Amino acid sequence: MDGAELTGKKVLITGASGFTGRHAVTYFQGAGADVVAVVRRPDVYSFGKNVDVYVCDLNNKEQVRELIQEIEPDYVLHLAGKNSVPDSWADPLLVLETNVMAVLYLLDALRICPKARTVIVGSRLKYTPEPGRIPQPPHPYSLSKALEEMVSLSWKSLFGQQIMLAEPGNLIGAGPSTGICSLLARHVVACEQTGKTEAFRLSGRDNTRDFLDVRDAVRAYATLLVHGTSGTVYPVVSGVERSLGEIADLLMSMTEAKVPIRWDGTSSGPDGAGKQEEMSELRKLGWQPQITFEASLRDILSDVRTQQGRTTG
Repeated sequence: MDGAELTGKKVLITGASGFTGRHAVTYFQGAGADVVAVVRRPDVYSFGKNVDVYVCDLNNKEQVRELIQEIEPDYVLHLAGKNSVPDSWADPLLVLETNVMAVLYLLDALRICPKARTVIVGSRLKYTPEPGRIPQPPHPYSLSKALEEMVSLSWKSLFGQQIMLAEPGNLIGAGPSTGICSLLARHVVACEQTGKTEAFRLSGRDNTRDFLDVRDAVRAYATLLVHGTSGTVYPVVSGVERSLGEIADLLMSMTEAKVPIRWDGTSSGPDGAGKQEEMSELRKLGWQPQITFEASLRDILSDVRTQQGRTTG
């Protein structure tokens, strides 16, 4: 997709100040869209010129309704929510309310915009119950994402709304990510700057995961907004499994510092997110990853070095 279909369109992005949200604002603005960045707090991130920023509590039904009535968006990219598994154990009701009710309030408000197309961004960590068995979600976060999907598909069925669901794997890139690649990159930079000797602890070297650059994911979301089939769940993955050992080795090759790592535990199998066949539906729409894994790691390292330089300078 060349982005021309987005020129002059109103694109509302929730969770705009988050890791993916910042990249999404940049992409859609570059595509010529009229971007509306929805945030909970106005002081978290500065978007610069030509971006309309709206403060809205997505768990406040009236605020959400007023937002949609005022903007009347053509496209909605829903990124907001709580995505921490540990936090979901600490306060499961808050995570369920924040994730599930926000989707319901948003989709219900969008009933006044029948032509609006919405992408709800879920997670590969969602819980998928087995038919005929008592539900046994691994954690409250996975339950919240499963419920998000259920209510989204139900709203599409009940009210005929244009709703697509995206399920990203492990997104990586520059910015405020808490993913393993960013955490390890921060350890590398700390070793460069301070000679840190404390080892970074990782599980088995052979543990594999699917990693996708966040900018490629944003392009996938844009493709779904314009060309996706309503009521369809789209995995957003690279299709390539990479081991923790490979990540560590690549980052080590990008620095001259001595970076201690401690390998704990045993290796497990792949996370199942990188199957090539799962990418087929997105590929049919013309999307494919463009940014290499090595380039993503270099961008992460460069960003961390810049941020740490500002902190220590």
